[in-house]
Amino acid sequence: MSIKKTKTTSINIGISDSDRQKIAHGLSTLLADSYTLYLMTHNFHWNVTGPKFNDLHTMFMGQYTEQWNALDIIAERIRALGHPAPGTYKEFVKLASIKEVDGVPKALEMVRHLVAAQEATARTARKLFALASEANDQPTADLLTQRLEIHEKTAWMLRSLLED
Repeated sequence: MSIKKTKTTSINIGISDSDRQKIAHGLSTLLADSYTLYLMTHNFHWNVTGPKFNDLHTMFMGQYTEQWNALDIIAERIRALGHPAPGTYKEFVKLASIKEVDGVPKALEMVRHLVAAQEATARTARKLFALASEANDQPTADLLTQRLEIHEKTAWMLRSLLED
């Protein structure tokens, strides 16, 4: 049985093929960071202990739920640009700037890891913003603006927990 090749429809949305490819790669990196952050936050939700257990457990659940919903938005933008979205741990590990945390840290150490991961994800989004703007890609620029606002606000809220 032979596999019939399907003809790919060309994409003409006012963004060059080259720019779409670069933006899709940048969004793939953002997706990898976002997925790694999601997984870290969910892991900490499951494993947090100590006197701030209830507050952190609840806070982490709100954060990982928001991050989970964002994953689909980022992946679908990559697809709208005509490229496949990464979707395996192997791809995410190669693309992500966030490294996994070994073991189960204490509660405030979890918060420190999450601050660093939120900030790293914001930096990844910010790096792509200039390319999206230059390519006149308003949907990606809007997505990046929304993600930046959320990651910066979440990092601030988490940092506040570390102050005396």
